Amino acid sequence: MSLFVLLAVPLSLQSQPHPFTVHDLLSMDRISGQQVSPSGDKVVFVLRVTDLEADRGRTDLWMVNIDGSGLTQLTTDPENDSDPFWSSDGESIYFLSSRTGSKQVWQHILKSGEEKQITSLPLDVNYLLPSPDGQNLAIIMDVFPGMTFQETRIKVDEREKRKSSGVIYEDLFIRHWDTWEDGRRSHLFIFPLNGGAPVDLMPDMDADTPSQPFGGIEEIAFTSDGTGIVFTTKAVDEKEAWSTDWDLYYVPIDGSVEPECLTEKNEAWDTQPVFSPDGKILAYLAMDRPQYESDRYRIILRDWPDGPERVLTANWDRSPSHFFWSKDGKKIFAVAENLAQGILFSINVKTAEVTPLIDRGHLRSPSLAGKRIVYGLDNLKSPVELYSSDLKGENIKQITAINADKLAAVEMGDYEQFSFSGYNNETVYGYLVKPADFDPSRKYPVAFLIHGGPHGSFGNDFHYRWNPQTYAGAGYAVVMIDFHGSAGYGQEFQDIIRGNWALPMFDLQKGLAAALEKYPFLNGERVGALGASYGGYMINWIAGNWPDGFRCLVNHDGNIDERMAYFDTEELWFPEWEHLGTPWDNPDGYEKHNPLNYVKNWKTPMLVVHGQKDYRVVVTQGIGTFNALQRKGIPSQFLYFPDENHWVLKPNNSILWHDTVLAWLNRWLREEE
Repeated sequence: MSLFVLLAVPLSLQSQPHPFTVHDLLSMDRISGQQVSPSGDKVVFVLRVTDLEADRGRTDLWMVNIDGSGLTQLTTDPENDSDPFWSSDGESIYFLSSRTGSKQVWQHILKSGEEKQITSLPLDVNYLLPSPDGQNLAIIMDVFPGMTFQETRIKVDEREKRKSSGVIYEDLFIRHWDTWEDGRRSHLFIFPLNGGAPVDLMPDMDADTPSQPFGGIEEIAFTSDGTGIVFTTKAVDEKEAWSTDWDLYYVPIDGSVEPECLTEKNEAWDTQPVFSPDGKILAYLAMDRPQYESDRYRIILRDWPDGPERVLTANWDRSPSHFFWSKDGKKIFAVAENLAQGILFSINVKTAEVTPLIDRGHLRSPSLAGKRIVYGLDNLKSPVELYSSDLKGENIKQITAINADKLAAVEMGDYEQFSFSGYNNETVYGYLVKPADFDPSRKYPVAFLIHGGPHGSFGNDFHYRWNPQTYAGAGYAVVMIDFHGSAGYGQEFQDIIRGNWALPMFDLQKGLAAALEKYPFLNGERVGALGASYGGYMINWIAGNWPDGFRCLVNHDGNIDERMAYFDTEELWFPEWEHLGTPWDNPDGYEKHNPLNYVKNWKTPMLVVHGQKDYRVVVTQGIGTFNALQRKGIPSQFLYFPDENHWVLKPNNSILWHDTVLAWLNRWLREEE
């Protein structure tokens, strides 16, 4: 069945566009993981579709010519296929699939369509990366340090048969993000394609590669000749929970020597190694300040293997998240947050001159395709589609239109960016999204969204959890402020809230006032504030320090007690940096902006949302918030997800989340009939 039929048939019954809803959000097919062929004329990518019946996403591999022709589905197995990489000759694609009950490496032969299983290992393969010479695969498996993957399998099976369930821990982490630790580590293996057993390149290291829980294969790179590999890991023993000292290590692929640390002198974060086309320079990202996970990444150039280093972007006040070399090695292309966009820059390797190329929307995983650049791009009205441009960021061409029919069937709110004078009289930016049914003569209730982080951003991208179009489709105007502390406005702008988490409320107050003045269709008497994580913390802070600002509040996974949050979270480096030390060394750093101290002022109705598997902001923080609201007699609800973490990810839970949140807003913000 063709992609057109799959996407268009459900919409054919709809004659007129309808306001955007959570069901439309979930129906959007998601592009990721695009990889350009060695010849530069084809792109393979992952396409995720939502299966509401199975309550999960399903992924398959698709391929398209760079000119947009020849869109073809490559894999059709009911189980997930992902992580595609081209073979060095461009005649096949390696990928991961769970079709045999465990995640293994498979190969799709393009000419015949044949699919072959490459690995049949007793453990799941979590990541893969082919070597440039086509002889080996780098793969990642979870093993117990000092044990082979076979021994690991035996130990895991024995544990599952035990009658007792207790676990003894002697150091941190005991749990991380949404998972209890069991002693296994993500290790880097070399798998020879011509036969032979996988080789653990870090057998005795009590450390992970890639970084947990969100690192990926971009943290690993083969040398240009394929004889060695550079990877990212944090080998700091008992300091793991309060250190951000990720380092780069080099090891030959035969594992004949122990990995060598390349960045030992830097106690902050080093990651994403990328070799120049001629293999003579290793570029990587490095932070400067230990414990600060949102420090500015600088691009470092190191003459390979042991030559001098220089900071290429010392004078560039932006933090690249992804980068790659030009074919001639004279430029580096980098993506960085900039004024609520995720844009593409060109950096001259010799002069360090930085030039913005594509400056609207959010670019995803750009890479070279001959004389062009292929990238994903999304914005506030469109999920990711594939595009290409020339090397100057011009002559842009759209490659895919996967969601064109679905987008044509919905009404979304138009959006615009605005600015105002915020804290310290500095320019602060925000976004206004109009209701889908916008009529300039009407007054609309306002959903005031507060982002997390706090060093995040609500910008020009298509979000699958906090998408303003779901509120616009329900008849709300949406206001989002990138307050001081947000990413993409310079490091000083971001750093200034360290030790003062209450400061962003000033920008939120000024920003809402500026929006109400600029946009006369906003009903300032009917505004509800919503936030998650730091945004949830800010909701609790607002409840006690701006109690007359809103008619209702929504707090998702937010702390009520910032002091206790240090003791019940997992990544201790975060509060130690943000609050200037530990609670016992600097108690005032936690108490001066602790929402708990202002509960006596609470009076605004609040919906509280929390997931049981959230180990970043634990569920008792949400329960404590709800307890306080109930004890004070404040109208309140508690939406509890026993199977979700810091995020609500399951499709049917997402529907319940959106329905509950919108019902809460409607209860307090709609005009009485």
